[in-house]
Amino acid sequence: MKFQLYLGSLFSQIKVRHWWVGIFLWIALVAPAQASVILRVAIERGVNQVKVGSSTTGIVKDSTGRTLGQLPAMSAYYAQAVPGGVALDKWQSGLFWIEPTGKGFVYIGDRWYRGRTLVVPTEKGLTAVNWVDDQEYLYSVLGGEMNASWPQEALKAQAIAARTYALYEREKQRNNPVYDLGNTPDRWQIYKGVISESPATYKAVDETAGQVLTYKNRIILSVFHACSGGHTENVEDVWGNALPYLRAVQDYDQNISQCNWVKTFSHSEISAKFPEVGSVTAMVPETYSPFRSVKVLRIVGNKGTKVLQREQVRTALKLKSTRFSVTKGADGSFVLQGLGFGHGLGMSQWGAYNLARQGVNHLQILGHYYQGVALTPIQAK
Repeated sequence: MKFQLYLGSLFSQIKVRHWWVGIFLWIALVAPAQASVILRVAIERGVNQVKVGSSTTGIVKDSTGRTLGQLPAMSAYYAQAVPGGVALDKWQSGLFWIEPTGKGFVYIGDRWYRGRTLVVPTEKGLTAVNWVDDQEYLYSVLGGEMNASWPQEALKAQAIAARTYALYEREKQRNNPVYDLGNTPDRWQIYKGVISESPATYKAVDETAGQVLTYKNRIILSVFHACSGGHTENVEDVWGNALPYLRAVQDYDQNISQCNWVKTFSHSEISAKFPEVGSVTAMVPETYSPFRSVKVLRIVGNKGTKVLQREQVRTALKLKSTRFSVTKGADGSFVLQGLGFGHGLGMSQWGAYNLARQGVNHLQILGHYYQGVALTPIQAK
């Protein structure tokens, strides 16, 4: 099934303030990549069909690398799961590659991406994977994870942390035959394709090209979060496993309004979340980290109790953080008042913002949030 794509949609999504910025964006978007580490990013997973295309003529190849034909520029087609493989337009194969000619982009789902596309059948349908150079991947991730108007030193710190995290996950997924990373913030990094790119993200990524964080010559798990509310956490108090570089440190994000939050659960809402305990009568924080984050929360009902531990406290209740207090209202509701946004481990993005505004450079920022690490150049093969 064919759909027409319009060139205007490719750039109308990129927010620019002046016409000359738009020209600069176009020049930067078609500039050659500076690195050569390829990342496999799953954009769609386990779907019955996925819309694909190319901004220039797209070359369609099968699993052997044989060219089957071409997709016209700016036209989208549905790749569909069929017995034994994938159907795309007039072709059927075990899998398909779509490679744009020239400096083109690929279209997957509803966004434009750099690199090329692999559409492959998996157990639950189709998975569409964007094979992309790590530098080009980071151009987008940086704009998704941080505001491009933030100080360059904060952006550069984020670029190195994001590159390190991506390569850590790539190594972790080395036995995964399909992908290294996903594109959602629940587990991976925010990756929205070219819509998130800007001159500021190009600059920060290019000026830190090939740089990663290591501990004893191994790439670290360089996790980050929006803000901690004054102090980050030790990793064992959140995920249970100790790591020497993810240690609790003072943070600099107390002035950020988004990191102060209140969430109220009505009696019926909290009872519905935990039907096994019956009518909830109490929410009791039983154990705290040294920095007052809730490590164990007991949900008490008339039929039993439910114990939430560490990060489960945040995810089960869909809270911004685990640093909170609980009060009970006269109507049986529970009011949680908290600080922070995220798991509280590694670099605080708002903390990096404030430190950069005070003149702290990106290496100092990284050295503060990741203890005892080294800045190491990657050698791509």
